[in-house]
Parts: sequence; structure tokens; C-alpha cells
Amino acid sequence: MTAKEPLTYKAAGVDIDAGELLVERIRDAVKSTSRAEVIGGLGGFGGLFRLAKERYQNPVLVSGTDGVGTKLKLVLEHDAHDDVGIDLVAMCANDVIVVGAEPLFFLDYFVTPKLDVDIAARVIRGIARGCELSGAALIGGETAEHPGMHAAGEYDLAGFCVGIVDEPKIIDGRSIAAGDAVIGIASSGPHSNGFSLIRRVLDINPAAATNDLEGRPLIEHLLAPTRIYVRAVADLISATNVKGIAHITGGGLTENIPRALPNGLGVSLQRAAWRTPPVFKWLRSQGIAREEMLRTFNCGVGMVVIVPREEVETALASLTASGEEAWPIGEVIEAQGERVVVD
Repeated sequence: MTAKEPLTYKAAGVDIDAGELLVERIRDAVKSTSRAEVIGGLGGFGGLFRLAKERYQNPVLVSGTDGVGTKLKLVLEHDAHDDVGIDLVAMCANDVIVVGAEPLFFLDYFVTPKLDVDIAARVIRGIARGCELSGAALIGGETAEHPGMHAAGEYDLAGFCVGIVDEPKIIDGRSIAAGDAVIGIASSGPHSNGFSLIRRVLDINPAAATNDLEGRPLIEHLLAPTRIYVRAVADLISATNVKGIAHITGGGLTENIPRALPNGLGVSLQRAAWRTPPVFKWLRSQGIAREEMLRTFNCGVGMVVIVPREEVETALASLTASGEEAWPIGEVIEAQGERVVVD
């Protein structure tokens, strides 16, 4: 390493040779996420990012942090390390876009008892791919060895995303009114939620993971990377009056949609209005109750947006042009008891 090309990543408490080898393996991937605002190679104690304040009347920073939960257990069991980094970025960046903010930069934390350079490189290259998809620069990360904190061969991940939005353009749901339309944007599968329940199902029927489901092993459906909606939703915000957005994560449809609504309002959804991916049909067939499905999984809808009824067609056209599958799935109603009613 030279002073002209400082490390973007720190490998704390790991073998020096292994740390340098990891940096070499991920260098190009990390560089591919760079933005003009990134200052230097950023190998010091903190990443540097120049804020273009002139683009905003009153800039507000928005932050999000998350992990990928117990999905990691299946990733480890099935040697599926290449896409879990996309999951990590998605869980953070999708939360940031919910308020209308543009993701600016991302940092990750990778901890393991003993560094396996090949596995770590696969994970971090996936993180870089997620950053490319969301438009965020990967400006730093920490790779650490913590002997005794996890079982041999395991690791844990955390991610941190910072975005920016002009204060007058914050999407906070305040303008939502009864009669507004609810649009669902398709998910790629369970994303990174509900895996404690999924693992319980697989514990009962472990052979099912390799069973064929519509031409692919079930495990591929389960581990499909979380869809990153940032660019599509940003285009939608430019094209229509988006009043509210809900990222459908832990808590499913019934617990996440109310987070985007003013008090006193709910939504009425038509279950037949959106396509159900085969993985959710399979989970339902394993004896999971309908109500449990709705409060645990996204059930095929990874993001919900609320727009005026007269702008539905414009919104759908924008999402289609962005490569998303989307449907009008219901409307906003006056809340009477349950705030999410699914017919």
C-alpha cells in the first residue's frame, strides 16, 4: 500500500497479510461506487464526503442502519455469500428513500471469529453492488476479528446509510387523505425479513430447501437478494405527487403501512390485486396462517406508495419505465379498528 492509494477499508485486529489481501480483492468493487463528493481514498479513521449544499434550500440529512437478521444463517448453511451484501444495503437505502432522501454514502461492519478472505471479499463485493444499485458511495468499512463471539465460520453484518433531502420535499405522510390510492411495488421474495419463521419451517422439513419450485431450488427463492427501490422511487417522486411511502420489512404489510399514515387513517387492500410469488404460496402451504403471513412477510409487495387517485396511471407508468412491476392494490380509508384491512 502507498500513501497515494490509501485503504478504503480497515481490517482491525486481523492478520496483516490477510487484511491486505482482502483490500486488494475488493478494491475495484469499492472504487466502482465512488461519487464526485467523495474526498480521497479515505483510509483513515473516518470517511470524508463533501456536501453539495448549493443544491438544496434547506438540506436535511437522513440516516438508516440495519442488518440482515437470521437470513445469515441460511446464507452460511448454503454458501450463498455473494448477494447478502445487496440485502444489507437494501435494508438501509430503502428506508432512506421512504422520506424522499437520496442515499449519499454507505458504511459496513463485518465481524467474524477468524477472517476468511474469500468469503469476506464475496460479501463486500455484494455490498458494493448494492451501493451501485442505490447510488450510494461505499466510503468506509470495518472488518474485525472477534474470537469467541461467534461460532467458527460465522460472521455478522451491519450497515449504515446516510442520505439527504430538501426539507420542503420531505415525504412524511401528512397530506395523505381518505380516497388516495395505494400502489404496491413487487418484491423479489422474502427480502431480509421473516427468516426466523422460515427457518422453523425448514427445521421441520429440511429437505425442502433443495426441492424444485417452479424450475429453481426453493433455497434460491428464499435467498433472492432484497430489491433496491431507490432509483425507481426517486423517479416516481419526480413524476408524481407521492404522499407517503412504506418499506415493507419486519412486521409485514399490517404493521409497516400504518407507519406512513396520519392518525385516523388506514388502508383497504385487495389481496387479489397483486401477484403472489411462488415462495409465499409455498410458505402458506406449510401451515402458516394468513394473518401471520401478512404480519411477518411482504407477501410480494416490497414497497408501498400512496398517491392521489388521479395520478395512479402516471405512477404506474413511471414504475414500469424504471423496470418495476407494480399494481394499484387499494385505497386509503378512515380507520375503524384495524388500520390495514386485507380483503
